[in-house]
Amino acid sequence: MTQRGFRMLLGPILLFLLFAEAGFSQTIITVDDALFKGEKDAKVTLIEFADYQCTFCARFYRETLPQIEKNYIFTGKVKFFFRNFPLERSHPQAFKAAVAANCAAEQGTFWAMQNRLFTHQQELGSNDLLQHAKMLALDSAKFMRCLDSEASAAKIRKDLADGQKAGVKVTPTFLLGLTEPDSSEIKVLTQIVGAEPYATFKEALDSLLGGRK
Repeated sequence: MTQRGFRMLLGPILLFLLFAEAGFSQTIITVDDALFKGEKDAKVTLIEFADYQCTFCARFYRETLPQIEKNYIFTGKVKFFFRNFPLERSHPQAFKAAVAANCAAEQGTFWAMQNRLFTHQQELGSNDLLQHAKMLALDSAKFMRCLDSEASAAKIRKDLADGQKAGVKVTPTFLLGLTEPDSSEIKVLTQIVGAEPYATFKEALDSLLGGRK
């Protein structure tokens, strides 16, 4: 067997042992029309469940996501989905902030609003959210109607339900799996809980990519 062939064989074995050791049970999660970054048919999918009032989520956004974007998402290897998981008991402003991000998405500025929410975590009250919308030059009246809409809130509750079904309990939690072409279903193979350093994500992503950087 060639060295390259050995590496190709070893990768899946190590991945299997990793999952077995962690006691991880495979699950399926549907992403539907969730917002994502990266190539549609990227080999690997990374799904984050996060809370805009969560300091650890902000740490991941600030310190780790840029490296993942540079080396995996923007190179076409990984597709990154963001899902909402506001922990309302400890973070009472998180749910409305999640709604605000989705309302910004209706005007084509989801990622810009997300940046403001994570970098201004002390400014998530109703008036603050309106100011964020104004800073992004959104239609304020349309934004406020969306912010108060039951349909907008229902989208956040769906994210919560999907996360709970997949075993998400804390934020941030990341589900990693292989992308199924032309399918909204993702077969989750492993998960990362907490704002782990970039090295942890690199190891997991490289394993799913078959050892290729």
